[in-house]
Amino acid sequence: FCSLILYFAETSSSASVSKNECAHPGSFGKLCVRCGAQVEVAGVSFGNIHKEILFGNAEVARWRDTDTKSVLCRRKLYLVLDLDHTLLNSTHLKHMVPEEDYLNNQIDSIQDCQNGSLFRLSFMNMMTKLRPYVHTFLKEASQMFEMYIYTMGDKAYALEMAKLLDPRNEYFHAKVISRNDGAQRHQKSLDMVLGDESAVLILDDTEHVWPSHRDNLILMERYHFFASSCQQFGFGCHSLSQLKSDESEPEGALAAVLSVLRRVHHLFFNELAGQTGRRDVRQVLNTVRKDVLKGCRIVFSRVFPSKFPAESHPLWKMAVNLGATCATEVDPTVTHVVAMDPGTKKSRWALENDKFLVLPRWIDGANYLWQRLPEENFLVKSNEPKAEAKVKDSVV
Repeated sequence: FCSLILYFAETSSSASVSKNECAHPGSFGKLCVRCGAQVEVAGVSFGNIHKEILFGNAEVARWRDTDTKSVLCRRKLYLVLDLDHTLLNSTHLKHMVPEEDYLNNQIDSIQDCQNGSLFRLSFMNMMTKLRPYVHTFLKEASQMFEMYIYTMGDKAYALEMAKLLDPRNEYFHAKVISRNDGAQRHQKSLDMVLGDESAVLILDDTEHVWPSHRDNLILMERYHFFASSCQQFGFGCHSLSQLKSDESEPEGALAAVLSVLRRVHHLFFNELAGQTGRRDVRQVLNTVRKDVLKGCRIVFSRVFPSKFPAESHPLWKMAVNLGATCATEVDPTVTHVVAMDPGTKKSRWALENDKFLVLPRWIDGANYLWQRLPEENFLVKSNEPKAEAKVKDSVV
């Protein structure tokens, strides 16, 4: 981003620009960044550089085109990363519960961020836990992507978290965007990312904050290390810290997503080589996603509310997006019945015909980990007495 300012400074000093001739590509405050005239410029606000810097739409498009071509020539794409519940989890010290007191004896030194994962930021009255595998993830991803941080946290918090994740300033440089920088307070957009949408991937745990860029999004399973995180989302379960546990590094969420990123990158630059003008990372991502449950034919049994149009339910849509075919009635081509109750007619049909009878979590897991998970880990188990089984004969 600093190159933007340097560009206009060099342009202005190397040639005499008439205020009448200047196209006023951007403004700093109310002054043109090129000729110094007092102007009103309509365009994109780059609050992550300075709250008063704004560039016109045509200039931003030109810069985006130039930067994208440069990044693609280096066989890289763009990756926009959320912070909270995606790369890390933070809590205010006052929100910690007694079961988390032991964490105070496991704090890592802020001077050794590269090797640590649990940090007490006393000046912010906060404790932060980095997600397992995050250091390896960022190192590997940086070889394939130009990376941005984009958080709904405030600027001071975003910069401190960037220091923990990138203590040597190798990955993000000045590419840190906070809620203070965007034009819309409760939404995120790619306006401040100098990459064409066709070359940008987003990693975030919240879908609705990206209303215009869902095709670019890889939805991340939320990381709930602290008890306050579970409480924030209304979960009654214990957090990882309360259980004195954590995600697996080799089999956790970041490791799974890194595999997806590698595959998307490979397909984009290798399988689609020679199609420079037609390559779109959103289409590649969709192709990879549809391979997850390819070949599965799914019927749902009493998973949706009665009279609810099945095709409109998020779980049905999720399965279709993962490449499965969904149906409303069973037939010999069905491979899976998704249910909560083993006593329904369709559930019993699955068992009698040697089909998989799995919980809805099987689809959720596939969605987050981008792989078909072992069905035996999600089997629907019977809890009802055998005497009651016949009562449900008519239940579909």
